[in-house]
This record gives sequence, structure tokens and C-alpha cells, in this order.
Amino acid sequence: MLKLAKLLHHKGFHITFVNTEHLETTVSWTSGMKSIRLRDFPTFIRTLDHQDIMLNFVIQEVERSSRASTVILNTFDTLEHDVLESLSSVFPHIYTIGPLQLLADQIQDEALRSVGGNLWREEPGCLPWLDSKEPGSVVYVNFGSITVMTTGQLTEFAWGLANSQKPFLWIIRPDLVASESAVLPPEFVEEIAGRGMLVSWCQQEEVLKHGAIGGFLTHSGWNSTLESLCGGVPVICWPFFAEQQTNCRYSCTEWGIGMEIDNDVKRDEVEGLVRELMEGEKGKEMRKKAMEWKAKAEAAIMPGGTSYNNVDKLISEVLSSID
Repeated sequence: MLKLAKLLHHKGFHITFVNTEHLETTVSWTSGMKSIRLRDFPTFIRTLDHQDIMLNFVIQEVERSSRASTVILNTFDTLEHDVLESLSSVFPHIYTIGPLQLLADQIQDEALRSVGGNLWREEPGCLPWLDSKEPGSVVYVNFGSITVMTTGQLTEFAWGLANSQKPFLWIIRPDLVASESAVLPPEFVEEIAGRGMLVSWCQQEEVLKHGAIGGFLTHSGWNSTLESLCGGVPVICWPFFAEQQTNCRYSCTEWGIGMEIDNDVKRDEVEGLVRELMEGEKGKEMRKKAMEWKAKAEAAIMPGGTSYNNVDKLISEVLSSID
């Protein structure tokens, strides 16, 4: 993505994105990214404003990265082989050491293991509730710590989930709805009694590892994407901003673990995609692919794996040389 931002800047990219037709245009000059469309670029790269703060920040970071002695990435080689191969021609010293959450699971020190990075207070009760559900039966819904939506979108998601008749665990932050409280209709709460759990935050890694989880409705942030892969969980993607559109494209097209939902979310589409995810043929194939990626992620951090070896190299070749 950093390389792409720099290329766009130097090429004087002036396309006016006024309709879907423009956004569906395939770009041929993005090395390592096959069949990428304009709509799959990060939102801060698709801006028309050359003075955009995020665009210029990314361009600045590209230039700084080219002078860095080492670039460390939270990914693993088989997941993004083509992209990494292309990046290595620009940044020769790349260390892929992910998925970091799987490496962290190997830490023996209890004090270090207890360190968390959640931006919200976790509510207890999610895991015991999941313990009461059948294997692979629950849809987990979480749009991350930053994504916001309108009241209308919240309502469409709510009734789509309710109408699917599938059990679900939905993380609803207090600030999920822009400029308003995230309040659901009383009739919705009555409709989902016994099969829907609503909480403000949870231990996502533990939830995605739980055997009751059969699918994940996600904003496609990178941490959530890796955590779903590590859990072997297929996804429905509703990307919001930044690199989430790119992650969504790879989940749906390159890795075969996802389906995308339209930004103009409608309850019928939510219901249909949830049903397909949980009981359809496409959902079964996605689940199979997700389990294959889980195995590859685990292999990467085991002794002899690419990420495991890269951590050793990072320590011996880079960190040990720092005064």
C-alpha cells in the first residue's frame, strides 16, 4: 500500500471517482496485486485532494521506509507472497513475523501474557454464552473500534441478523452510530431473545477461536482479518475506510474466505449472506479455505516456519546490533 501511494502521487492521478463504473476500473500497473480495482485501494489513496492529510502522511512514510534498515510486517509469506515479492525489490530487508497473535500465544511469562491492547473494556459472559451453543452455529459480529454507521444501517443489520434465524453475538460499541447512541428497537430485542447476545466489547481472539463460531461479519481491519484466519473462520466483509477495502478484496478474491456486503446495506442482503455463510455451499467452501489458511498460519510460526525463522533473524541480525 505504501508503494501504491507513492506511485499514485508521482503519476499525478486525477481520475474523478463519480460513479461505480470508475471505481470498477482494473489497474494494471500495481506490481504484485493482480486484478486490483480502484475501489479496492485504501480510501485515503482514492482522495481527490492532493493536500489530504492521510495521503501525504502515507507518501512521507513511503519515503522514510525506503531509508529504513529493516521493515517488519505482521503477515506471513504464503498469505501475501506476490505482494511481498514485489515489495522486496523496493525494501530489500523485509521481515514477516506474523501472525503476531499466534507468536504471542507461545509466550510463557504470565505477566507478559496478561498485557492486552483492547481500546474498550471487555464484558464478561461471552465465552460462557458461546459454550451453550452448538459447534459452528453462531455468527460473530464486530465492526472494530473505529467504524461508525448511521441509525438506518444499524437497523438494517439488526433485522437482517434477526431474520436469518441464526444465533449471533454482536459487539455494539456505545459510539457505533455516528453522533448518536446505538439504540435498537424494542421489538428487535424481543425478536432475538434466547438466540442473540449484545455486548459492548469482548475478547475477540478468544471468541474467534471458540468452536461455536461459524462465521464473522466484520469491517475487515487487518487485525480482525488475521484473527479470523487464525481461527479458521470465514467472513462477510463490510469495509469502512483505510486499508479495509483492500483486505476485503483479498479475503473475497485471493484467499477465498469471504463475501462482501454492499455499503448501502439492506436487511434482505444481510439475511441472505448470513444464511449462505452458515449453511450454503459457498459458505462450506469458504470454511474449508479458512481452515486451510489457519493451518498455514500455524505452520509459519512453528519452529522451521518462515515467521519463526524471521523472528530469529530479526533478533540476531538487527536487534542484537543496536547499541
